Amino acid sequence: MLGAVDHPFGLWSIVPPALAIILAIATRQVFLSLFAGIAVGYVIVEWPHPIAGVLSAIDACRDVFTDRGQTSTILFSIMVGSLIALIQRSGGIDGFVHFAQGAHLVRGRRSAGLLTMAVGMATFIESSIVCLVTGAVGRPIFDRLRISREKLAYVCDTVSAPTCVMIPLNGWGAFILMTLTDLGIREPVPLLVRAIPFNFYAILSLLLLFTILVTRWDFGPMRAAERRADREGKLLRDGARPMISEEVLGLPPREGTARRAINMMLPIAVMVAMVPVGLAYTGYQGCLTKEQAVTFWNVLGECSGSTAVLWAVLTAVVFAGVLYRAQGIMRLSEWVDTCLKGASALLPLGLLMMMAFAIGRLCKSDLQTGHYVASVISGNLPVWAVAPLVFVVSCAIAFATGTSWGTFAIMLAIAVPLAQSMGAPLPVVVAAVLGGGVFGDHCSPISDTTIVSSMASASDHIDHVRTQLPYALTAGVAATLLYLLAGLLA
Repeated sequence: MLGAVDHPFGLWSIVPPALAIILAIATRQVFLSLFAGIAVGYVIVEWPHPIAGVLSAIDACRDVFTDRGQTSTILFSIMVGSLIALIQRSGGIDGFVHFAQGAHLVRGRRSAGLLTMAVGMATFIESSIVCLVTGAVGRPIFDRLRISREKLAYVCDTVSAPTCVMIPLNGWGAFILMTLTDLGIREPVPLLVRAIPFNFYAILSLLLLFTILVTRWDFGPMRAAERRADREGKLLRDGARPMISEEVLGLPPREGTARRAINMMLPIAVMVAMVPVGLAYTGYQGCLTKEQAVTFWNVLGECSGSTAVLWAVLTAVVFAGVLYRAQGIMRLSEWVDTCLKGASALLPLGLLMMMAFAIGRLCKSDLQTGHYVASVISGNLPVWAVAPLVFVVSCAIAFATGTSWGTFAIMLAIAVPLAQSMGAPLPVVVAAVLGGGVFGDHCSPISDTTIVSSMASASDHIDHVRTQLPYALTAGVAATLLYLLAGLLA
């Protein structure tokens, strides 16, 4: 285990992510706050050469695009804007809303929330896509029923990472399996499957969301937001700054176009179906490259989640163009124009994700923030304390760095050997790492998923963080107690 005294930057490694979070909350300027954190971080790395540090910060943002996985993630997030714009322009979202109401799927606020949650969980292929699709479908329904944008952002955020981490047949599962394999786990798939029931934070987050949607019992700042929306009709508070303009992803359907739910459901179904195809192909190619035996588990371990999702989104965009052309809804030129308009709507998201990846790489590789925070668990620990402490430390790292996958990479490398050496139950400890990583992805102001949720719901970003945090902390405290109980009973 790495001791804090041996760390090259010590307490300074926490300063950049903490500064970015504090500035984002204080100024509500997420772009500037993220870059300030990156710049200060590289000034620390390059000290005593502050100018070199600022230049390195600029280079770090550019170098995000040298990573194929991160570039694919940014691209498919932007291209989802094209898909949503096409679906809106075709009348697909209005058609789905009318279908849901005509079929009595939406009778009030309770059923609207549950339907939106179900749509999000059905598109479990990637957290950003879950947020964007959930927001696009839920926003017209929530707006019509005077449900606050903060509540919609909470739904988008909660059904994204907690759902994705519970279903291993996506990019999340591929990344976790690859990490476990690199750590010498001979049977990573059975281990991951056994860990799912112990992912208390993800399970409790979804159960809490379901309970709140059914009972309509809100607490904390969310309760005030819901009262404002219900009684005054204000979906946003006075002075709020939505992360995306209403005009950008609120395209009206083309005049004279029939509102058909199938124009939304088919492209999304194609996108979801294409992900396992992409995972299988990239995994097969990875096995051939490494000259491995082509088995199901090896294919799953070698697949590229980001590439598969990018291919799936592009396929859905092309399919939508063919579908709408066959119906006479739009010609090729209008399809291109709509794709560009939708993609341009999410360019700010691309910029934010670039900065989120840059600060994540800074914290992981340059400052080693995660290793410093994790060093608090070094020393002699009772076996029953391993899982709860691993969960709490993972939460802290994920909240500070804003990345769940980075937390997985850092903490699994520490927690797996720790559990093996101390005889702690490995599935429980692995689940504690995954749940802690999701906590940060769920509520950190600098997390890409939290940012995307604010954009997808057209909510003020800090209002989203402020209203969601009490719910995340509630699930987090309960999960800590359950890990403590699991450790005592093991």
